[in-house]
Amino acid sequence: MNILYGVQATGNGHICRSREVIKELRLLGHDVSVIFSGREEDDLWDVDDFSPYSVYQGLTFVSSCGRVQYWKTALQLNILRFVRDVISFDISNIDLVITDFEPISAYVAKKNKIPCMGIGHQYAFFYDVPFANKNLFSWLLFKTFAPVQIPLGLHWHHFDQPILPPIVPEMQEDKNVLIKNKILVYLPFEEPDDVKKLLWGCKDFDFYFYHHRFFHSDIHNLHLRSLSRTGFLHDLLDCSGVLCNAGFELPSEALFLRKKVLVIPLKGQFEQESNALALSCLGLGMTMKKLDKSTLEKWLRSSFDHHIHYPNVARNIAEWIHAEKWNDTSSLIETCWKNSS
Repeated sequence: MNILYGVQATGNGHICRSREVIKELRLLGHDVSVIFSGREEDDLWDVDDFSPYSVYQGLTFVSSCGRVQYWKTALQLNILRFVRDVISFDISNIDLVITDFEPISAYVAKKNKIPCMGIGHQYAFFYDVPFANKNLFSWLLFKTFAPVQIPLGLHWHHFDQPILPPIVPEMQEDKNVLIKNKILVYLPFEEPDDVKKLLWGCKDFDFYFYHHRFFHSDIHNLHLRSLSRTGFLHDLLDCSGVLCNAGFELPSEALFLRKKVLVIPLKGQFEQESNALALSCLGLGMTMKKLDKSTLEKWLRSSFDHHIHYPNVARNIAEWIHAEKWNDTSSLIETCWKNSS
């Protein structure tokens, strides 16, 4: 098939899991073209393996100091450009549209009556899963931002709902090189200077802090790193814990590798607040509402002994798409959770 795959580039989690599904689809012989939206092309990194791809403005939110800025978000939205991009999009020979909560591809499919499925964490919220501060606005946002005919939601637990386990890259933790006092830090929505002040106070641990503003440097126990997929994965594999915002993909990878997790949800962002709630309810991680030294120190001295295994969900999804049994998700869901633990 000729497949159009839309990737919401606001968060790196969308990119990471889409990379895995696209790789499996291409291995099965499908022709996949990709569109990114929600981030400037110059700010995309390590995406050459998605080629061919194109970049659109799309729709996204503005954040500052760990909080969604709704007025700034409203002011920067270019609805006319969005509508123009949808109307003018070339749909020649597209058989299927897949979107990871990317709105242009979703509305291109809706406008042109092309089969469309959503593969992503956000589609889990179509069902009865932990949802913080649920209201009419948040519900309508999830339902209308990137509408699909076939939602394949992903979550850490099934909650007795028709959703799938997380998509994580194939990684193997080498327990022989695990560094107990090494902590990976990725907090793109917090002010980096505030984070550095917090981390400097915990002298018994080494923090590998990734941020787009940084160059490679080491200052005592603080190791500042520029964004690099290779370097990030290396530090993820041998660290003992991950401090991050409450997105979905990075905590999923950390849990899969049996790392302890501490998350700070982006204030006013329904998905992140709901993720923090779910992690707490499932006993899979700790949360803090703001940068707090006492909570950080408590977490640093905690242990994590859960054994979590997720199968190759991306491959299972790709094979299910290849078989074109799209009206029956039950067998796909059953297979994935049967091979999870």
